[in-house]
Amino acid sequence: MTTFDDILEEAGKFGRCQKRIFALFCLVSMPWAGVYVGIVFQGFTPDHWCRDPAVLERRQTCGWSLTEARRLTVPQGNRSESSCERYEVDWNSTALSCDSEELDLSRIPTTAACKDGWEYDYEGRQSFVTEVNGWLVDLYQATLNVGFLVGSIAIGYLADRFGRKISFLMSNVLNAVTGIMVAVAPNYVTLLVFRTLYGFGVKGGWVAGYKQNAKAVKITQAMAKENKKTLSKNIETLTDDNAESRTASFMDLIRTPKMRKHTLILSFNCAVVYQGLIMRLGILGGNVYIDFLISGLVEFPAAFLILFTIERIGRRIPFASANIVAGAACLITAMIPDSMFWFKTVVACIGRMGITMAFEMVMFVNTELYPTFVRNFGVSVCSTLCDVGGIVAPFLLYRLAVIWLELPLLIFGLPLPDTIDDIEHPERRMEKAALRNQQQTNLLPTEYISNNKETATV
Repeated sequence: MTTFDDILEEAGKFGRCQKRIFALFCLVSMPWAGVYVGIVFQGFTPDHWCRDPAVLERRQTCGWSLTEARRLTVPQGNRSESSCERYEVDWNSTALSCDSEELDLSRIPTTAACKDGWEYDYEGRQSFVTEVNGWLVDLYQATLNVGFLVGSIAIGYLADRFGRKISFLMSNVLNAVTGIMVAVAPNYVTLLVFRTLYGFGVKGGWVAGYKQNAKAVKITQAMAKENKKTLSKNIETLTDDNAESRTASFMDLIRTPKMRKHTLILSFNCAVVYQGLIMRLGILGGNVYIDFLISGLVEFPAAFLILFTIERIGRRIPFASANIVAGAACLITAMIPDSMFWFKTVVACIGRMGITMAFEMVMFVNTELYPTFVRNFGVSVCSTLCDVGGIVAPFLLYRLAVIWLELPLLIFGLPLPDTIDDIEHPERRMEKAALRNQQQTNLLPTEYISNNKETATV
């Protein structure tokens, strides 16, 4: 019986039709990238320090610069103290005036926590951090992933019910409308609503298909015609590759504790690491434009490395290597002092390239992490639950970065089980390996075994 994979081979692997569709999808995907990574600029945290209303008033009166006003407001030399504490002093009782900026600050004995907000060295630009509370930035990015999560479920249902083309067009129309509304939202609550709806449409545009053999045949015939290929008559006997296999359900992925752990950890890590490293660019304190440009350029060699390696040496080695490189680079970056800026930037870019490769290869490797009968369903569930990690990522990154900028770094790496039984009982996997080794030993000549024993006793 002819399978759909056989028909696709005859229709042309990557001919004119596939290239045209690929180019169109790239055009549709480009606006999504701006929304996804826009938080780098919208949530940018500039250099800041405690505000002192009295010093601010003197600055406006005397025309002092930010640097001059900051020197009179916060203790110098310790950046964390400068962001959280200021001098506790009644400036009216001092000799401070427009003509006497050089005041002996060593005589000011006490400091106090910020209670009047912060001043920002932002050169006229604004972000959510300068306009609203910091945690509102986290919520702003999280709502986009809430839209992803709901959209993947809702649009997926509509695609099954009414078809992918209609659902895809609906998603793009929704994106166009909500994208404009996000830009003109009158308040924060309205902004979150439209941000969620935008994520709803974006994720829906990525949801794929439904099973209808009749329509699949027509589409494949049109594809073959555009690619100038001829299909065999066996297309009429097209069968489903998995028709006789056991039907998978969500319960197969969460029925057992360890299977549940693998499913949730995989989904969480995919989103948290990739999104976290992108959002981290906005809190580094350097030139956000240069940092973002360098980080974006790293995506290209990562993509080419994937194309070069997966067909030549497989998927496991590149995927494992990418995770190891990403984890090691993140740990090394955390230990490099800020004074070694370019070295730290190079190592960070290597880490970004590693996690980009790992993230893009997840769909390849995920198929190896689940038993056959739950494999396809497991990949789709991981993709959906990945949005949960995206919801958590902003809160995890921004709140932990308050404690230590380099704290939100994760370590990758999980074994690749073959069956659910291997996941739940790893000791049985070791027993199987030992049994295979014993069977191989039994196949060796008797002289070889006796020679090995003599060598071992010497």
